[in-house]
Formats: sequence, C-alpha cells, structure tokens
Amino acid sequence: MTTNALSSLWAEPRATDAPERVSRDWVLVGVLMVTALLEGVLRDDVAWRPFATIVAVGLAPVLLWRRSHPLACVVVGFGTGMALGLASLLGGVPSVGLNTMVYILVLVYALVRWGSGREIVIGLAVVAVAAAFAIATDYSGPVDVIGGFAILAAAAAGGAAFRYRAESWRRELDQIRSQERVGLARELHDIVAHHVSAIAVQAQAGRAMAGQRPEAALETLAVIEGEASRTLAEMRAMVRVLRDGPPAEYAPQPGVADLVSLARRDPVPVVDVELPHDLDELPLQVDAAVYRLAQEALTNALRHARNASRVEIQVVEDAGRLRLRVTDDGQIDPARSVNHGFGLLGMTERVQLLGGTLRAGPAPEGGWTVNAELPTKVRR
Repeated sequence: MTTNALSSLWAEPRATDAPERVSRDWVLVGVLMVTALLEGVLRDDVAWRPFATIVAVGLAPVLLWRRSHPLACVVVGFGTGMALGLASLLGGVPSVGLNTMVYILVLVYALVRWGSGREIVIGLAVVAVAAAFAIATDYSGPVDVIGGFAILAAAAAGGAAFRYRAESWRRELDQIRSQERVGLARELHDIVAHHVSAIAVQAQAGRAMAGQRPEAALETLAVIEGEASRTLAEMRAMVRVLRDGPPAEYAPQPGVADLVSLARRDPVPVVDVELPHDLDELPLQVDAAVYRLAQEALTNALRHARNASRVEIQVVEDAGRLRLRVTDDGQIDPARSVNHGFGLLGMTERVQLLGGTLRAGPAPEGGWTVNAELPTKVRR
C-alpha cells in the first residue's frame, strides 16, 4: 500500500491553476528585502553582518519563481541555508544568518501546493536533509528540534490542504460542465431529429410530385436545402459537446415562449414575465438555453433572496442579440455574493458555448440580477 501511495504521488502532475506573477509578489519580496536590510543593520548580535545581510536580501527574489519553479527554489533556498550552517561550523561562530530568512518556509508551502509529485518528493527530501544538517551543526535541544520539524510539517500540510481544496473545486466544476454538455448533446439529438424528419417529409412529397409538377419538385428541393443548411449550422454550434447517457426522448424543449409558465401571482414573491411581442424565430438551442437560464435564476432567487416581494423576468431582442434579465428585490445573502452556485456556473458554460455572455451579481439598487446575452443567429 505504501509503495502504491508513493507511486501515485510520484506520478502526480503539477497543479493546473498556478496564477501568474502578480504585483503582490513584488510587494512581498520588496518588504522582505527591506526587513532583512533593517535587521542586518539594527541587530546587535549578527555574526558576519555584511555577508549575512547580503545573503538574506539577495535570496528574497527567489520567491518570485516559487510557483513556476518550486523545486529549484527549494534547492536554492535550503541549499543556501546549509551553506550558511557550514560556514558557521567552519568559522567557529554562532549561527550565521538573519531571522528574516524564515521566509524560506513559503518555499515549502509552494512546493507542495504547485509542484508535481516528483518535485514534491525530491524537494521534501532536500528539506529533510537541510533540517538534519542544521540539527547536526547547531543542536540546541529536543524542544527546538521538535518545534522546527513541526513548523516545516505545518508549511507542507498547508500547501497540501489548499491543493486538495482547489482540486476538489476543479473536479466539481468539470462535473457541472460535463452535465451541461450532456444536456446540450441531448438537445442536439432533438434538433437533428426534428430537422431530418422535416427533410424526409419534403423529400417524399417531392418524389410524389416530380412526375406531375416538376416545378413543385424544384421548390421542394429548395426547401430541403434550406432545412439542411439550418441543421448543419445548429450542429456546428454544438459540435464540441459529447453525449454520454441514456437516449434522449423526442419531447419538445421548452423555450422563450414557455417562460410565461414561470409567472406566478402568489403574495410573496410575485413573479412577472415580460416577453417581446414580435420575437423572431430563434435557433432551438438558444431558445432552450434562455428558458433554462431563466428557470435557474428564478430558482436561485426563490431560494436565496431574503424577504423578496418581486422577481422580474424580462426578455428583449435587439440587433441580432437576445437579452435576458432576471432581478429580485430581496436582501442579499452574503454566501450568495461569494458563490453564485453550481447551477449558474453550468449555465455560464452553456451560454459561452453558444457565443453569449452571462453576468450575475448584486444590483446597485439592491437585490440580485442575472444578465445574459445570446446571439439570435447560429454561427456558421
């Protein structure tokens, strides 16, 4: 079992969500360099003051590469620590180095948080060797030894905990996206079945009329061509989704026109639905997506909007774009302002696949607002 665990750890890839270097990294390094410089100048008991100060200040920029090259940073950081310990031993002086150099513990956290399994194993071995070397050259009692290893273990455990949480969140999001793609694939099945059935009917009619009215047969061919073009265009809009589940049933998908069924006149909250009177024919996948998004936004409003008296669902068509707006006048749940929920995350994935955009968040005038915009024409 231990061998399997080590093999699994060795094969673990790097974390996929490592952020780019940002301004706060430079601020952190700048603060550490200034702190090391002040400690080197103001402390009275610093051995080899100029050398120790230069090493502490010069080592701080290594933190800038802790996410992209965690193993190299650990080797440099803890290798420098061992070099200082060796210098202290050969020079016969107390411990060489500044207290500020405790920042190398960040490298242990970064190694476990961002590194691959191979880098973690090698890097922790380097850390263990450095710790053993420090004990051998500057032993100060069991309490300090136990405390030092506990701090190293805490830094590594912190990196592992944050890595596990991020991986769990990523897997949850992937599952939501997969489920949404399954729904889209089933809708694609219905779309194709609908159009192909129409093509088959037109082809049969064309064959029946070809002998008596050739001009009608040509008109039928034109209709078939148009129907086939629409089918191809709508298939291209979903071509990258995968279908993985039970067969889809041949049931009509609810669309924008069905949003009126969501309206309710209960005392609390009232749900109003406003639709355009002259809505053009929409692609089936866009039509279904708008309904599903409005339904999800309404469900979230009824569940999370505290003391809401009204929920408004508004659909507007303008310049080839369909805009959906769902608002409520309730008090905002703090948890909702941090996490929009997996339902809306799934709908965001659907909207993006169809070439649209979605925004959800607190409204300036109070309450919660969901704004979605989708193209009314399928991209070819």
